[in-house]
Amino acid sequence: MSKRIRAHIFLLTTAFIWGSAFVAQRVAMDNLGPFTFTGLRMFIGGLVLIPIILLMRRKETASGGAPLQISGLTSDPTFIGGFFCGVALFLAGTLQQVGLVYTTAGKAGFITALYIIIVPILGIFMKRRVSKLIWLCVALALAGVYLLCMKGDFTMNRGDLIMFLSALGYAVHILTVDHFSPMGDPVKMSCIQFFVCGTLCLPMLVAESPAAADLLAAWFPLFYTGVISCGVAYTLQVVAQRDTTPTVTAIILSFESVFAVLSELVILKVFLIPKEIIGCVLMFAAIIMAQMPEKPTTINKEGDIDE
Repeated sequence: MSKRIRAHIFLLTTAFIWGSAFVAQRVAMDNLGPFTFTGLRMFIGGLVLIPIILLMRRKETASGGAPLQISGLTSDPTFIGGFFCGVALFLAGTLQQVGLVYTTAGKAGFITALYIIIVPILGIFMKRRVSKLIWLCVALALAGVYLLCMKGDFTMNRGDLIMFLSALGYAVHILTVDHFSPMGDPVKMSCIQFFVCGTLCLPMLVAESPAAADLLAAWFPLFYTGVISCGVAYTLQVVAQRDTTPTVTAIILSFESVFAVLSELVILKVFLIPKEIIGCVLMFAAIIMAQMPEKPTTINKEGDIDE
């Protein structure tokens, strides 16, 4: 199995976990504020990765690896990448949780998935080339998400604007992970981003002052989104993005919307209508097309790309 295919399987697994976790996120909002929920799940995700990192470190030391140098930690690409990924994740995650208070789940799913188109647009400013095939995949995926998530007329409100800012945050997070993931250890970077995100949530977490009874009532959503959605899924994302492009990452992760609907079908017995089925088919087609090998390119003497 090639590294590229493995990366895409990891990303599809991530989309499945995030999609199934969407129900848990909604349930948790009945008892906890958005910053409390986001902060706690991030701390849980970071704590889950610590034993894994220690085990990996022990194996490195046993095989003759160099000991950890704390004095140079702040100049380590893994630490720097984890910090900036954590800031981006804080902005995207908290905005999404706040936006869920003011808008419907369907509109939230569609607007959040706009990172499908935001990622390649931002990539243009970073001088990243996007092929015509990938742009077609972007269009198909966006149309699919619209058919899947939108239930009625599209009217903007405060919650929708917040969700759009969240989509922008997730696009920045994908590009940040893409930039830093080849430079350092992906598991350590993922752990650092969780603690950075959780720490940034602390001031508002204190202000929301969650009661012990509320924390106990939301224990399962916190456990699932902290251990599985953060500890497993975000780490898979960081690992996978070392071997694929940001735009393909965005297309595959957009399948989160499909898995969210399927989770509703299984858990809440909410069945798909024909329009939603067509949306799923379009998104699946976009993912399949994104796996096709691109036409090789060469650079001529003038420095231009020949196709």
